[in-house]
Amino acid sequence: MSKSRATILFLGMVALTAIWWGPRVWSGESVAPASSSVASTSVDPSSGLPWIGVDRLPPEAADVLALIDSGGPFPYDQDGAVFRNLERILPDEDYGYYHEYTVDTPGSPDRGARRIVTGSDGQAYWTDDHYQSFERIDR
Repeated sequence: MSKSRATILFLGMVALTAIWWGPRVWSGESVAPASSSVASTSVDPSSGLPWIGVDRLPPEAADVLALIDSGGPFPYDQDGAVFRNLERILPDEDYGYYHEYTVDTPGSPDRGARRIVTGSDGQAYWTDDHYQSFERIDR
């Protein structure tokens, strides 16, 4: 690719970026993604995980949080079982600190991959990929 062609391509990308973001920035509209009530940061400082608001979770997760808060009953025998944190994504804690709960996945023939994991100090974490990643639930 010639220098002039690369320059034109670069300037075109800059122009498209300005067209897309410019009106949002100049109007004062937020260009950050919508977030929950966490105002100062999008990362939980104690875990290093991103925050997610309950309003951004699937409705089935909100139902499970309500069940957790009320102490059950839970639909699956595994709900409330100790989560061992073998992936080491959540903060390191003693065995028995974390517990896991199934969040139904509509259309799934089994329990699916979605879970809420709670800590003994009241924190809650969301995963929709069977513990490959987590977000700290802001509640």
